[in-house]
Parts: sequence; structure tokens; C-alpha cells
Amino acid sequence: MQRRELFSSLASLHKEEKKQEEFIRPPYYSDLSLFHNECNKCDAACATACEEDIIAIASDKTPYLLFTKNGCTYCDKCAEACQFGVLTLDAKSQIAAIVSINKEKCLSWDHTMCFSCKDPCLENAIDFKAMFMPQINDKCTACGFCISRCPTDAIEIKVLS
Repeated sequence: MQRRELFSSLASLHKEEKKQEEFIRPPYYSDLSLFHNECNKCDAACATACEEDIIAIASDKTPYLLFTKNGCTYCDKCAEACQFGVLTLDAKSQIAAIVSINKEKCLSWDHTMCFSCKDPCLENAIDFKAMFMPQINDKCTACGFCISRCPTDAIEIKVLS
């Protein structure tokens, strides 16, 4: 193996590890390492139990949240279905992510009346200043309901590290 090949392979491994860390996990875990140690023993019971159909399974057999259709209602069904202790009701917390609005993509920030993000928000976590200029407030639980509703993909979510 040449030096260039070695560094290329190491760089690709680092990218794969970083990609895994960027998954938004269901809000019922306390130990991230359990996903990689236990989920490979399971048949994706958490994804099957999810009423909103937002739990997807990665190639490494770990669950992550995918907000393309709906958001998380924190219904506890995924934790109840988990037989390997990865997701537990005792570890219930908010989704470890931050939701933000990209002002350059947002219709309201461009002075077009749009409440697509505010209407599905269960927590009233989006405030509008003067009918325009939506902003996420501290009530946000990162549930993701607003993400799929935005017609311009202006709602962004970032995993907390």
C-alpha cells in the first residue's frame, strides 16, 4: 500500500465515523455506544413501533430520526419496543438537536406570508415578528414537525455533539 492510499483510506474512515455521529437519534437513550453494541441484535422494533413512521434504520442497523414526513410526538412507543436497553423510558429527554430557520431560504423572511412551520408546531416554539420574520424560541423540543412542512426547506436541524 502506498502512502497516498493509506491516507485516503484513513480519511474515508474518519468521514464515515463523522457521518454516523451526525444521525439524530430517538430521544430515549443515555449511552450512545449502546446503539452500536446492541442494535445489531434487533429487528428494528423501534422503527416498527413508531406511529409517526420517522425512525429509519442506518446501514449499521442503528435507528435514527428522519423528519421527511412527520415529527416526534414523544409517545414512548419506540422505547417500549426496545428489548435491548438502548432506548428506555428512564432516559427520555429532548431530541439532541437544534432547529433553526435559514433566513435566506424562508419565504416569510422574504416578505411572503407563510405559516407552514408555525401551524404544525405542537409547542408554539415559532414566533413571528410583525407577520414575518419567524424565529425558533426556547420552547422548541426539536420534534421536527416543522421541517417537512416548509415548502422551501428553510428549517434546518443540527445534531448536538
